[in-house]
Amino acid sequence: MPSNTPRAGGVRRHDVAIRGTGVVGLTLALLLARERLRVALVGHSAPAGAADVRAYALNAASKAVLGSVRAWPEDAPGQVPAVTPVRAMKVHGDDGGELRFDAAPLGAEALTWIVDVPALERRLADAVQFQPGIERLDEAPPAALTVVCEGRRSSTRAALGIDFDVRPYPHKALAARLSTTLPHGGVARQWFVDGEVLALLPLDGADGRTVALVWSLPPDRADALQQAGGAELAAAVQQRCHAALGDMTLLGAAQSWPLERSVARQWTARTEQGMVALAGDAAHAVHPLAGQGLNLGLADAAELARVLAGREYWREVGDARLLRRFERARAADVQAMGLVTDGLFGLFSHDDTRIQGLRNWGLSAFDRSGPLKRWLVRQAMGQGT
Repeated sequence: MPSNTPRAGGVRRHDVAIRGTGVVGLTLALLLARERLRVALVGHSAPAGAADVRAYALNAASKAVLGSVRAWPEDAPGQVPAVTPVRAMKVHGDDGGELRFDAAPLGAEALTWIVDVPALERRLADAVQFQPGIERLDEAPPAALTVVCEGRRSSTRAALGIDFDVRPYPHKALAARLSTTLPHGGVARQWFVDGEVLALLPLDGADGRTVALVWSLPPDRADALQQAGGAELAAAVQQRCHAALGDMTLLGAAQSWPLERSVARQWTARTEQGMVALAGDAAHAVHPLAGQGLNLGLADAAELARVLAGREYWREVGDARLLRRFERARAADVQAMGLVTDGLFGLFSHDDTRIQGLRNWGLSAFDRSGPLKRWLVRQAMGQGT
């Protein structure tokens, strides 16, 4: 095989070195090992029991990718469900505008699935442990291709001198988990009010009374709410969502981070260490209001695995022309999603009363649009048609 070509240090032990052990890196390692490539997975796992209040909204395409490597979390008898199907979504404007999406009219099991982060990472780590084609290392070895999946603050990308364009939003994301006195019913809820975006994602199964909060708001307000007592934060959320789920109680500490739209100027590069490709947040980041961040990253992993598996027999996995196929395929999708989230953020953060009236009228009008609405839902679900 071309990937066994000797180098100065002898025969290469690995075809691909993946830097980063998050969801995207672990998934990519499993996809490549399935294609009989020898994979080095470089980095340290998160400490056991580390607090993480995030929850991912995964579409059908992401579910299929994780299922293909047997890493989709499955509920165990007597345990709290790690996956909650979203059967409907309600979007509220700040002046009565409302939009609702339902899975049932589309004949779909769910619009999306809310997945508990620690449960997904554990399932992926277990799958990696039993895959003999993957070797976990602390340092990156020589390989025909190095894939950087370290996240948006990637030290490897910076060390390699790959430019990363960052455009900050004037907002932070505030994340937390809350218990509610009313069941969420498998409905995801989102409010666009006064330039802020608040989402409540259902957790703990269809009959659960726990939600994941993701609130996009100005940094000063985010910091103040994070530093306030749990009762004050819960009360602020409850007020903002008009007590849609009854009384709320904060579960654990809230977390926050700055929001940005960012993208690498190039996703593949030839370096002194060999060919490098970027994937996941190391390559791009979008506003979380569309819930597509991890879906984009898993699509990167799936596309890169597809391109490498389908390469001509004489091409090495680090072939520059081969990797440009991956870059072209993914850059267009990421740019399109970035434009959509940018447009929505700009529309709903505008304080002009005329714009506010127009956008709320638009929400309600779109709710009645029929075929256009169904098309958009299928795009968001990762079905593409």
